[in-house]
Amino acid sequence: MVRLPASLRRMSTPSLPRHTDLDREAVWQARVDLAACFRMAARLGLHEGVCNHLSAMVPGRDDLFLVNPDGWAFGEITASRLLICDFHRNVIAGDGQPEDTAFYIHGRLHMRVPRARAAFHTHMPNATALTMVAGEPLVWAGQSSLKFYGRTIVDEDYGGLALDEAEGDRIAASLGDADVVFMRHHGVLVVGPSIAKAWDDLYYLERACEVQRLAEATGRRLVPIPTEMAARTAEQMRHEGGRDSPALHLESIKRQIDRDTPEYRQ
Repeated sequence: MVRLPASLRRMSTPSLPRHTDLDREAVWQARVDLAACFRMAARLGLHEGVCNHLSAMVPGRDDLFLVNPDGWAFGEITASRLLICDFHRNVIAGDGQPEDTAFYIHGRLHMRVPRARAAFHTHMPNATALTMVAGEPLVWAGQSSLKFYGRTIVDEDYGGLALDEAEGDRIAASLGDADVVFMRHHGVLVVGPSIAKAWDDLYYLERACEVQRLAEATGRRLVPIPTEMAARTAEQMRHEGGRDSPALHLESIKRQIDRDTPEYRQ
């Protein structure tokens, strides 16, 4: 694993000493983990220009979150380029500002939904395509989709761009007890208790939507999995014998990116 010396890391993040608790190892690790998610999302085509946002609460804090700065593509994000913001749109650490919708979606969500320690919002193509057609986005016909059985909701009240607190609060309220929001006409929002869990769900959500779209393209009738078996399989996926699959998945993508573009850790 590539690891920069502490002295070099501090040289690349001059604003961090403004708040000494933001200079802890756990905070730097969160920066690296989130930057890895940006890079892999770009590699897999889950991004859209310099739009879309991934965020995570700062470890040990309930009032500050990491988010990407406006004007930088996912493939350009590094650990030190991420901003730390508060819920009042103050940039506590980092250069730049969050994009307007990034702040109003993520800031209000993290403030209103404490369980959302990570929140990933993208317009990834297959999942977004399913927000544009009538009916429930997922029909529970493929095994990968069952990872999300009982965990999704559809936000039917498209409100345009999230450019104020009211729309941010509305999106946060739409989440309810779900982990995945299909935002009608817009995209998806995935929340989780950790960066690893949010990444794992984002990745498999797009794969589940992709294979469903391919099946629907045949023009043949999809065969849903019986409800009882769908619920049973979803429960199996939640536990997997105690194996921490999301953490293993995150470590895997970091190894892959380390081989090709290790500068994401800077």
